[in-house]
Amino acid sequence: MMNPGAQSYLRTKVMTASPAELRLMLIDGAIRFAEQCRGGLADKDFEQAYEGSRQCRAILTELLSGLKPEHDPTLAQRLNSLYTFMISKLMEGMSERSPACIAEVVQLLKFERETWEMVLAQLASAETTEATPTASVDGQAVEAPSSGDRLHLAG
Repeated sequence: MMNPGAQSYLRTKVMTASPAELRLMLIDGAIRFAEQCRGGLADKDFEQAYEGSRQCRAILTELLSGLKPEHDPTLAQRLNSLYTFMISKLMEGMSERSPACIAEVVQLLKFERETWEMVLAQLASAETTEATPTASVDGQAVEAPSSGDRLHLAG
């Protein structure tokens, strides 16, 4: 259980985060709970393993529900397949009591986190290099759209 100061900090962090940052926070949580599950299975602490698995599956389900195929159907389908595979692997790992299955999920989640960090870095770079330039059309100043107006991700 968190102390009130930590809860307040986390609430503020979540409320001020962008959707992209929230997705990264969810991935971090999924990694933490998958590691808890793997450790519980390795230590034969099945209550810990179950709780980690349950929380990780809940986060993966949330990531699945947040996909927006209208922005990029191919990417959304690939992420859907990835998250569904990870949920299946978690369930397999729990039913077989296999820390190795859960370790595979952890590895995939860490790769997903690295990928998402690169996306965030590219978004930040695009925002700083495109300081809303203006152009002239028929003698009138026109503001160019920001990178957020053109770039749509699946999450």
